[in-house]
Amino acid sequence: MNSRFRSLAIVLLALLVWAPVDAQFGKNKIAYDDFEWELYPSPHFDIYYYGQEEIFLEDIVSYAESAYLRISKELDHELRFLKSRRTMRMMLASGAIGTVRHCNYRFRSDYRGVLDRPWDWWSDETMGGGTLGAIGSHVIDSFRSMLGAEVASVSCMLSSHVAERPDKAGGTMRQVTSDDEAKLHFRFADSTLTKNTTGAASLSVVESGSYENQLEIYGSTGALMVEETGELWHSPAGSGVWKPVKVHQDPMAPGMREASWSRGFAAFSCEIVEALREGRTTVKGAATFEDGYRAQLVLDAARESNRSGQWTTVASG
Repeated sequence: MNSRFRSLAIVLLALLVWAPVDAQFGKNKIAYDDFEWELYPSPHFDIYYYGQEEIFLEDIVSYAESAYLRISKELDHELRFLKSRRTMRMMLASGAIGTVRHCNYRFRSDYRGVLDRPWDWWSDETMGGGTLGAIGSHVIDSFRSMLGAEVASVSCMLSSHVAERPDKAGGTMRQVTSDDEAKLHFRFADSTLTKNTTGAASLSVVESGSYENQLEIYGSTGALMVEETGELWHSPAGSGVWKPVKVHQDPMAPGMREASWSRGFAAFSCEIVEALREGRTTVKGAATFEDGYRAQLVLDAARESNRSGQWTTVASG
């Protein structure tokens, strides 16, 4: 069996399996203190802490998010395994909205919007920081897996609205080299579902307001939309309304944040465990090396488009 695959499964089991433990030592009982917990939401985690530990909060968030990105590179792309997105994909394949004309992706978070947030790995493009790489890779995989089509060309504008952040150690200002906003336009190659199809994505980690992670696909006979909450909607052409599509929500492991990323991660993790039990080393529907390579080609073209200010053709590989 693939040792890398086995190692990932062990990590996932450790993350997903939780059981309360009651312990007594002799006649001594454990004493518990009551804490007033604070909540800090990052893009992929809800961090609970209490006042005395606030000085460690930035380090904890940074470690958690960087670990998430490292694991995601092994497990990408977990959003594929959400029941709402699987249902959307089946509806597209069955012709529910005809030929796809256009698709939109909207991601909004204020994770990096606080100006006094210290400089960390998210501030450095060479360390994997930035909205395009961290969020854009999921967007590209969502489009490719839904449409069954490659991105032919891309136009991209990257922005770094917060140009400097204070250093954790000395407080001196350090330059931010990563983007905190990405605006993209796509042209897709023709396929079974696509013909002259276009797409757009608006991604930001410095926008205040409600958190959003929404995918919309518009076709010749209707449209489909899936929201961060896991709700799936269908709008028949000419109806002027969105109608809910019944989808059973994915189960969550105890203690995990109620979010699409968490639900997708948990669903994918369970499928990996099931594959191990059955002696398989692959998971049906999971992203492959080829998928990751194709997504990276689009990211490279997007960065080139941002530098040149022009539409850029995606390399065929």
